Amino acid sequence: MRQKIPPSHTLQALDSFARFGSVWRAAEDLGITRSAVSHRIALLEEFLGFEILERSGKGVALTARGKRYALGVRNSLALLVDAIDEPDRSAIDGNLRISSTTGFALAWLCNHIAEFHEDYPGINVEILTRREPDDVSDGSVDVFIAFGDGNWPNYLLKKLYDVDFLPVCSPSLLNKRGGVGQPQDLLRFPLLHLYSRDDWSRWFAATGVEVEREIPGMMFSDMFLVLTATMAGQGVMMGDNVTCAGPLAAGQLVCPFSTTISAQGSYYLVIQRRKKSSAAVQAFSTWIEELIAQWRTGINRYVV
Repeated sequence: MRQKIPPSHTLQALDSFARFGSVWRAAEDLGITRSAVSHRIALLEEFLGFEILERSGKGVALTARGKRYALGVRNSLALLVDAIDEPDRSAIDGNLRISSTTGFALAWLCNHIAEFHEDYPGINVEILTRREPDDVSDGSVDVFIAFGDGNWPNYLLKKLYDVDFLPVCSPSLLNKRGGVGQPQDLLRFPLLHLYSRDDWSRWFAATGVEVEREIPGMMFSDMFLVLTATMAGQGVMMGDNVTCAGPLAAGQLVCPFSTTISAQGSYYLVIQRRKKSSAAVQAFSTWIEELIAQWRTGINRYVV
């Protein structure tokens, strides 16, 4: 059965009384007489079937139940105000050029950008990727998603998340090679490197494995290449819980060990100062921060 809602003028009278603590100040706030305030609250009591006010001597105050109900009314009215103030997303238009690292584009933008377009249909989005993850030099770009140490002078920065690395590989590769028991067992596997061998060297050092020679394995210049090779069972890469979140959740990748190392950098939203007032840039900035907060998850649940 559809629930009846009390008349709005009675709720406003209660809210005003709860905020100011007296009938006469509530009357001033609402621009009505004190008797009108009292009448509206009496109507609300009749509608609800319980007392809101209690009188002691010459004073009047909210009952315990009235206080609880008034708090609910205050929160509900605040939601109504927020709904009125919410900007019309469909009214925001223009062009938005986003430059992203390949890994972030693969893991997030390509999987969620339609949600942004649905929220902001008037914004024409163009996504670019670049080879260097910390390159923010393209003046035609509105917003960068960059990986680095945060040293980009004269830009506005918002850190999206820090990165921890640990080994990831396809479950078929583990099955094919008989699994692993100790970190040094990974030296029996093809190791895949992105840009350099430093991350693997630091991980083996963190796990107490001494490697007397150069870390073996294959080198890749692009995240898409190394991730594709890893999912195809070609070797073990250093991955993270955000870039590899999709394949990990789908079971295409697993983590043979839980020991992590901190990446030598973090993901940032980098915005040119002259473009900070752009409505499209502001909309994307808010959207991507909310997306990261919503989907950030621990990688340890993918450890085999």
